[in-house]
Order: sequence, then C-alpha cells, then structure tokens
Amino acid sequence: MWKKCIFYNFAVNYTIFKVKNMDNKRPLIAHLCIMMACVFWGLMSPIGKTAMQNGIDSLDLVFLRACGGAVLFWITSLFTVRESVPVKDVLAFMGAGVLGLIGNQCVFTIGLSITSPSNASIVTTSLPIFAMLLSAIVLKEPITGKKALGVGIGCAGALMLILSSAAAHDSRVGDIRGDLMCIFAQFSFALYLALYRDYLRRYSPITVSKWMFTWATVLLAPFIGGHVASTDWGAVTVTGWLGTGFVVFFGTYIAYLLMQMAQKTLRPTVVSIYNYVQPVVAVAVSLAAGMCVFTWKQAVAVVLVFGGVWLVIKSKSRRDMTAESAAKQQ
Repeated sequence: MWKKCIFYNFAVNYTIFKVKNMDNKRPLIAHLCIMMACVFWGLMSPIGKTAMQNGIDSLDLVFLRACGGAVLFWITSLFTVRESVPVKDVLAFMGAGVLGLIGNQCVFTIGLSITSPSNASIVTTSLPIFAMLLSAIVLKEPITGKKALGVGIGCAGALMLILSSAAAHDSRVGDIRGDLMCIFAQFSFALYLALYRDYLRRYSPITVSKWMFTWATVLLAPFIGGHVASTDWGAVTVTGWLGTGFVVFFGTYIAYLLMQMAQKTLRPTVVSIYNYVQPVVAVAVSLAAGMCVFTWKQAVAVVLVFGGVWLVIKSKSRRDMTAESAAKQQ
C-alpha cells in the first residue's frame, strides 16, 4: 500500500511540475513563434524578388501563393477539429478572400516586383495606422491625441519614402508605383481585420484560412489563369522554384500559423511590436545581396514610420478607456 502511495504522490507531483514548467515556457514559445513569423515575412521580400527575377513573374507568384495556401490549409484542416460553417458564412468568406488575400498578399506581391524589397517591407509597418483609422470609422474606436499624432508622423514617413522613390532613377532605391501598391495592400488587410473581426473570433484560423485561400484561387483563376497556363515553366530556374517554395510554404503557410500560435498567448500590442522585425531583416538581406540602396531619406522615413506606429500602438483603445472609467467609478 505504501509503495502505491509513494508512486501516486510522485506521479501527481511530476504532473504538476510538468504543467507549471510548460506554463513558464509558454510565453517564451509564443515570443519565438512571432519572431520567426516576422523573420519569414522579412525574408519573403528579398527572396520573392529573387524568384521573380528567375522565371517566375508577379502574376505567377500571386496565383501559386493563393493556390498553394489553399491546398496546405485544406490538408491541415483534415488533422484538426472540423468546424461546421453555414453556407452564408462560406459566401461571406469571399469578401474576406478579396480583402485579406487578393487586395493584400496579391497586390503586395505585384508591388514587390516593381519596387525595392526594402521599401516594400518598410511600408508593411504602416498596418497599425490603417487599422486604427478604420477601427475609428467601422468599430467607432476613439481617436486620442496620441493616435492622431502617431498617424501624422507615420504618414509623413510614408510620404517621404514615396517621394524619395519618385525622385530616384535607380530601381534599387524604389519605385513609386510599387510603394503605393504595397501601401494599398496594408490598407486592404486593415479593412479586412475591421470588417471580419467577428468571423475571426467565431472560427479557428485554419477554417478561416482554408476558405479565404479557396475563394482567392477561384476568383483569380478567370483573370490570370490563362497567363499562368501560358507561362514557360521550363524557363524557371532552380533559384526561381526555391524562392517560390519559400514564399508559399514559409512566407505564407508557416508564418501565418506561427502568428496565430503567438496571438493565443501574447497581447496584440506585443505582437504588433514584432512588426518592426520585418523591415530590419528585409533591408539587411537586401543590402547584403545588392538588391537595394538605403539612402538617408529612407532612414528618416523609417524613423518616422516606426515612431508613428509606436504611438498608435501605445495609445489606449475604447476597451482600455472604458475599464479605466469603470475603475474610477468604483
């Protein structure tokens, strides 16, 4: 009997130790997940640009990214808990696919093919600014003085970046057309987050992703399917295929899963801070590969954009203000 008691106590204590140990490691794992996701996104700009210089054009990469993402997320859904999605919600995901994928990832990819990888990655940090503006319009979030100042500073940085591209005669500095497309991509994703917030809370990331990527593929097929079919795939180099594989698998599928894992543990403000990792990685790799030229104007633009985004992130949301008001009344 006493042996059984000893064994039982040991098993219980060991289980408690393991649970506590996992709880202690969970924040670290979450930080590593979001860090790796942002590193993959940062690498996606120079690697995707390289792929588009080795036989894969922007439209090919757009379609392969949408189609590849759909296949990967549907396969993943076979190993997760199946969620029942009403037909009306399946149809609603069509709009999510347009804003969250076609307007975001596809437009960004085409913009990347025109401008420099450094500029494309820098403007991705403007997402919180657009998210704040659209949240104020759609979700009626209050605009504080700090938010307004952050938007003004961030917009000044984006404008400086665009003007420096317009005045440049070197594609490695940037191209105003590509910069504007990459900025529009951030606006489209921010609109998707504002309009489809309830769907993102109602369904798992796998369910949302598989339907979004499916709709994106279906909607893109009539417009660029013929172009993709007529592409000389035999002319694509090994470098082009490797770059495309990285963009589809790591830059789209793995990065999105890692981000969702991190969001379960970390606060949104913490996740947003890691957005700064993307341009740092992209600019460092692009400079090392000779794919971009980083001027002092771009450096000032980076400081302004980063500063504006930081102010927006640090400002209080409606929930924070309501909580503070309730605490004072108590």
